[in-house]
Amino acid sequence: MTLAEIVEKSRRIVFFGGAGVSTESGIPDFRSADGLYRQNYDVPPETILSASYFYAHTEEFYRFYRDRMLPLQAKPNAAHHKLAQWERAGKLLAVVTQNIDGLHQAAGSKRVYELHGSIHVNRCLSCGKSYPASWIAQTTGIPRCTCGGIVKPAVVLYEEPLDASVIDGALRAISSADTLIVAGTSLTVYPAASFVNYFRGDHLVLINRDPTPLDGKCTLVLHEKVGEALGKLPSWLSEDTP
Repeated sequence: MTLAEIVEKSRRIVFFGGAGVSTESGIPDFRSADGLYRQNYDVPPETILSASYFYAHTEEFYRFYRDRMLPLQAKPNAAHHKLAQWERAGKLLAVVTQNIDGLHQAAGSKRVYELHGSIHVNRCLSCGKSYPASWIAQTTGIPRCTCGGIVKPAVVLYEEPLDASVIDGALRAISSADTLIVAGTSLTVYPAASFVNYFRGDHLVLINRDPTPLDGKCTLVLHEKVGEALGKLPSWLSEDTP
């Protein structure tokens, strides 16, 4: 079956995406040859993006975070827009994403489960006051609230647990899907990668430039860019379904 045929027959699609969904928006991924984790830093990015490093070296954390983790100029690509169209048409149940960039919402998607949080939510650790990502980008040193407390981004750092309510919503969506499209992810980050095990539907689709451990279990595997794969689907697949 082709991707177009699967999408046409489906009524409860869930999209599970990783960093590769946003690379066509100009946001680097993490583990590819040119990914963030392959770059040469004095301190490895995996260490900088940990809770212990944040609290012990807050200013150094923010120096890296502002430079590499706040792509506020990025715009949704064809994949983000296509998924939002499917949701409006009643064909897509939800987006489950490992990304923190907010591009799904920027494209118009409403039901988005952000497993690793969002750069667009930042709260004071003392009083809970919220600040937008644009405010974080304009600060220097350690961002501080009007009360004097340190402001922390609501992204899930290494050593921190995922939000229980987000996990519950994501697993409920995946469990009730008739088609699960897994895209732009190496499926090596846990526990997120294990979420696909909850799928019990008809069609499992994998879209990723490189092979993954899931390839042999799929109805369809496409080793190509996510935006190109979804963007070339016929427009009628976004129209209201009966």
